[in-house]
Amino acid sequence: MTDLHEEFNADAPVGDDLPYHYNQLNRASLDHCVKCTICETACPVSAVTPLFSGPKYVGPQAERFRHGESVDHSLDYCSSCGICTLSCPQGVKIAELNTMARAVMKEDHMPVRDRMIAQTTLMGRAMTPVAPVANAALRFKPLRAAVQRVVGVHKDAPMPIAHTQSFEAWFRKRPPRTTPAPKGPVVFFHGCAGEYFEVETSKRTVEVLEHIGFEVIVPRQGCCGLAQQSNGLFEGATKSVRALCDQLRSAGRDLVVVSSSGSCAGMVKHEAHEIMGVDDPAVLDVGTRMRETSEFLMELYAAGELPTDFRRIDITIPYHQPCQMKTQGIGFPAMELMKLIPGVEVIESSLPCCGIAGTYGLKKEKYDIAQAVGKPLFEFVKDTNPDFATCDTETCRWQIRQGSGAKVVHPIEVMHYAYGLSDDPLTRSHPGGK
Repeated sequence: MTDLHEEFNADAPVGDDLPYHYNQLNRASLDHCVKCTICETACPVSAVTPLFSGPKYVGPQAERFRHGESVDHSLDYCSSCGICTLSCPQGVKIAELNTMARAVMKEDHMPVRDRMIAQTTLMGRAMTPVAPVANAALRFKPLRAAVQRVVGVHKDAPMPIAHTQSFEAWFRKRPPRTTPAPKGPVVFFHGCAGEYFEVETSKRTVEVLEHIGFEVIVPRQGCCGLAQQSNGLFEGATKSVRALCDQLRSAGRDLVVVSSSGSCAGMVKHEAHEIMGVDDPAVLDVGTRMRETSEFLMELYAAGELPTDFRRIDITIPYHQPCQMKTQGIGFPAMELMKLIPGVEVIESSLPCCGIAGTYGLKKEKYDIAQAVGKPLFEFVKDTNPDFATCDTETCRWQIRQGSGAKVVHPIEVMHYAYGLSDDPLTRSHPGGK
């Protein structure tokens, strides 16, 4: 394991010298901590490794002493899954505190690896023109071993699959729509992975939205900054999310923004404000109009506006709700949506985390921890339906695909099939599986 005492600077600015992005409202919440240890029992990371001291210890307890006197370096083993905040009966922003403190701890000497893996758009742009070569390289074990030694990305970590055509290229080149759009326009936010790696998810989202009567507008859009934020690069993440929201607003400032990237939607709705303290009116505006796709479709269903002329699908679907969806506080819209389809039985994992936590499980010193966290989920999928599962976020799907061998898709692909928009078997093998 990496010696974090050597990697990070214990004298990084803390306390009254905290940088602008250190959200003082979250820091104030630590006084509500009554040391009940509920967050400790809920934490999926401390349950599998002694390297992480637990969310209470490195969160509200340690926060009181972060005035240049001590920094607990086990803090970097927190995956920022947010389960501790969700479980806290006192409303302490534990995960947010930990994420902010880690950003301060790493601020003066950020590992090169963490800077590199946060450049998701650059990675997608580089891989798309040479997709077959890039995919072959990612499967070449000697190369992956070399990358682990030099860069610090684990040789067995799940990797995305590049496509020869990006989503935006497909959207621009498709024939003009000739059918009416009685429900009016919506804006589609695809996210970096939805642009370059989970292209089919983005395509099928657009096709479902158009099928039920919407005009889909896709403005030019950059990265939301989530990978930067989760690696402590708050300044870059703030610039990214502000630029993105300006781009999304250019399509119309009174339109719903729909996204099939649950993590990226969560960045705009939750992390940008709750963790980084971004109070930009444009970001707050887009956050209030942002809907994850299943959330949006269930809102339509509640209003009696969702067509339910589904074909019957006799299938049991294991479903895992990712951490980034849980933190949005929207219930389980994907599970409820799929249950509307005749013949579908949905079984939710009831497990806190798949382990990947964005880029956490890619890092060589954290890979084994991520796999240990995810193991119960992998077993759940194998026991429920070893061929097929659903999950709302991209990196979580990559993790579950590799760990279980199942085909794992966004729930919108089930809806696409149920509406008769495709006849591809839901349970066909997926190249991301073992």
